[in-house]
Amino acid sequence: MTEERQPVARTSHTEITLDQLGNMQPGLARLMAEISDRYWILYYAAKAGNWKLAALQSSEVEKALRIGNVTRPRYTPHVEAFIKGPLTAINRAIEVRDWDAFERGYNAGVTAANAYHREYDHEEIVWQLPDEPPKHLRLSPE
Repeated sequence: MTEERQPVARTSHTEITLDQLGNMQPGLARLMAEISDRYWILYYAAKAGNWKLAALQSSEVEKALRIGNVTRPRYTPHVEAFIKGPLTAINRAIEVRDWDAFERGYNAGVTAANAYHREYDHEEIVWQLPDEPPKHLRLSPE
């Protein structure tokens, strides 16, 4: 019996098999740090009237969530509900630059995310908006 060789990626340091690459892909736990930061920036960008930055952050939140759908498909129903619910409401508010609608959608997103955490037995994870905007970005529009 001959052993079938997997495709290999070569780096300047090693070779990595396709299975190794697959195992390195981030699940939602790893993606949540990025999603959390972008959701935080999203809020304060919109509050400052930087709708372009808010739109960018919302788009990146969705992209990261969709990676999670691929790597952790069991969460797909809730991820899609979040995208089609609160994130869609946020995006509509961004398009028309409606702060009140934005804030309603945003808060609905926080509530939904924390409900999902509880549903998956992670009640210890309670996301909350930081009291201050991130200091590493200029949030005001040009």
